Amino acid sequence: MNQNSSYTIEEVSQLLKISKLTVYDLIKKGALPAYRVGRQMRVDQQDIEQYKTKNKTGIGHEDPHNIEVNKGSKKKNKNQVVISGQDIVLDMLSKYIETHTSLTPLRLYNGSLNSLISMYNGECDVVSVHLYDGDTDEYNLPYVKRILISQPFILINLVCRNAGLYVQQGNPQNIKGWDDLANPHITLVNREKGSGARVLLDEQLRMNEISTDSLKGYERELTSHFSVASAVASGQADAGVGIENVAKMVNVDFIPQIKEQYDLVILKTKENKELLKVIKEAVYSTEYRSQLEQLNGYDLSLTGKIIFES
Repeated sequence: MNQNSSYTIEEVSQLLKISKLTVYDLIKKGALPAYRVGRQMRVDQQDIEQYKTKNKTGIGHEDPHNIEVNKGSKKKNKNQVVISGQDIVLDMLSKYIETHTSLTPLRLYNGSLNSLISMYNGECDVVSVHLYDGDTDEYNLPYVKRILISQPFILINLVCRNAGLYVQQGNPQNIKGWDDLANPHITLVNREKGSGARVLLDEQLRMNEISTDSLKGYERELTSHFSVASAVASGQADAGVGIENVAKMVNVDFIPQIKEQYDLVILKTKENKELLKVIKEAVYSTEYRSQLEQLNGYDLSLTGKIIFES
């Protein structure tokens, strides 16, 4: 076996036969060294083998989930923070944190609801959410309050984004809104369960009393805005839900439906004091905001606003 090989988080999960969240948790706890290449975390083969050997022989009789400092790594667990969410603005924020603090950000690319549940389970330090609640016509807070019911948190707006429907160029099916998706001649491509785009679609269908059974392609799931837009652009589908920024990267038209809040959730703990401080600094800094201003379809009018604090 080539000891110089390295693996992505997904490949590590397959090798160890554990979930990706467990892999991220091992990295966060300091039990499995990892490093970042661009937007992707990687783990060396030799570190995987050392982890397996250690747990096979029971060296030190330690629970890997309780290790404060990984003996094979110079980085302390307490300096690592897991940031979960899929938008590029989080990659920019991670870079800011890495540059301006001693913290080491680790990125987890999960959807909003799945990220929030991961935070509840203690697997994330910062999560982004864009979860629409049709009963209150409000974003995020109803969901965060329900899931983090026993934990103090702060909800800060990062950006607002235009969300809507990707359609083929020229909009040949003349799609204008949610109701049109029930047309039997229109094929949809969906997002995965737990993503903010999926929650938005499901809430709109519920409010408009549209059965999911009436949507052709509802069961086909992709895991990013880009993949949905690409499926529409290639003619595999007539429509999909996503954000405006991605439509500028792919040859699709965009039909705006709603302006959504893209907020950050951070738990208010003693360990998160430095993290919370640097995030507040970042959202008001000229450096970070100038990067956000370069993106299409983003509104910074609420950026930095504390939406709720428990």
